[in-house]
Parts: sequence; structure tokens; C-alpha cells
Amino acid sequence: MSDLANETGATAMTEPRRARRLHINAVGTIGAAIVAFAVLAALLAPWLAPHDAGEVVDFEMFGKMSAAFPLGTDYLGRDMLSRVLLGARYTVGIAFLATAIACAAGVTLGLFAAVIGGWSDSLLSRLLDALTSIPSKMLALVLVAGLGSSIPILVATLGFIYLPGCFRITRALAVGIAQEDFVLAARARGERRLYIMMREVLPNMVGPLLADFGLRFVFVVLLLSSLSFLGLGVQPPQADWGSLVRENISGLSYGAPALVMPAVAIALLTIGVNLFIDNLPGRRRATEGSR
Repeated sequence: MSDLANETGATAMTEPRRARRLHINAVGTIGAAIVAFAVLAALLAPWLAPHDAGEVVDFEMFGKMSAAFPLGTDYLGRDMLSRVLLGARYTVGIAFLATAIACAAGVTLGLFAAVIGGWSDSLLSRLLDALTSIPSKMLALVLVAGLGSSIPILVATLGFIYLPGCFRITRALAVGIAQEDFVLAARARGERRLYIMMREVLPNMVGPLLADFGLRFVFVVLLLSSLSFLGLGVQPPQADWGSLVRENISGLSYGAPALVMPAVAIALLTIGVNLFIDNLPGRRRATEGSR
């Protein structure tokens, strides 16, 4: 009976703690709503867009916002609401795939380097540190200009550029966790290195890695938009948000909504991701504790 009471009491004590961890404050909720809206826009764009992306719907260039065209029209008279919605597929989709590739490769290599150690750790660290020393935009320009600007090349290039940063974060976390008693006990039991990496080390750093994933996603969105603005990103007839800013740059002197709205979409997405990440449960407490 006493054991049952102790287990019941322990469960009652742990459940409220889990509930608090799942709580996200109002600012984080706003960020999550912005991110969810962008993801839904990217997924449902073909059904939400009132017009085809290339359809000329108005003879007026850089038309103002109206009931018929809520975001105005672009330099050819195409509906900007449709183009922004359809452009979300490329901005959000490419950024997510590139970030997933970078983080998957970085986490794998970081865990390997931290658990294996020795010359493998030194070799990987030095090689990836050398890549980190190259400015990301310069490296992206060289790779895209040399290999082309197709969507698979863009995804691979962006993933490759942000792999070293994810490796460094993962390795730093894993090295600290690898010295904990439960990992040393697993080594003493004779557990294999793969088991230690996947069952002992990785589950204890999921939270920081998810936060890093969000930050990498923001970096990729901004770099992709920069490449598209320079003409090396998504190519016509497709267009992401950076491409929409570039192709409507002549409307700057008119204050055209066609120029402003894609820039606002990029800003809202990056702000929303940052608000969500900064207000994840436990992140604020960890930051205050580190101070």
C-alpha cells in the first residue's frame, strides 16, 4: 500500500510539471499562429489562390489594393495575392527541406564526433570550421553560380552551408552529455556506440536542437530571399517571395503594394518563428539560469 501511495504521489507531482512545460505564453502563441498560417498557405496555396500565378487580371500596372485584388497587382497586372500565396510554397518548402538536411546531417556528424572522439572528431571539426569561416552569402553565390539555380541545387546548397553550424551546436551539447553518469554507466555496461548516441545522448538534447532548427530555418529563409533578389534563386515562371520583391522593384517610387507585400511576408515569417522559438517552454528559464 505504501509503495502504491508513493507511486501515486510521485505521479501527481510530475503531472503538473509536465503541464507547465507544455504551456506557451501569449507571445509564443502569436508566433506559432504566424508560422501555422504560413505553413497552411504553402500547403493550400493552389486552392486558396483566386487566380493562376501567371494570369494577367488587370491592365493597370502596380494596381492599388481593392476588393477584387486585396494585395494589388504587379508590374504585369497579375494578382499579387495569388502570387504571394503560391510563392509561399517555394519560400517555406525550400527553406524547410534545406534546414532539415542541414540539421539531420549536422546532428548525425555531431553525435558521431562527440561519442567517437579521437582523430575522427578532430578531422570533422577542422573541416567544418574551415567552411564556417567562409561567409554564407559568398559561398552560396559561388555554388549557385557554378552549379545552377534549380530547386534541388538550391536545397542542397543551403543545406550544405548551414550544416557546420548545426554540427557545432550538436557536438557542444553531446560532449557535455557524454560526461554524465548515465552515459558512463552505459559505457560500463558495454553498450554499443550507436545505442549510446541514439538512446542516451540524443534524447537529452532534443529541446535545444529544435530551437536551433527554428533559427536555422530563419537564416535559410533570409539567404534564399537574398539569392532570389539577386536573380540566383527561384527562377521564372516560378517565384518565391524574394523573387517577387526583385521583379517589382520598379514600383518602389510608387509605393506599390506589389513590392511591399512580399517583403512583409518575409518579415512576418521570420518574426513569427523567432517569437515562437524564444518563448518555447523552458527556454526562457534556461536563458535566465545561464545568466
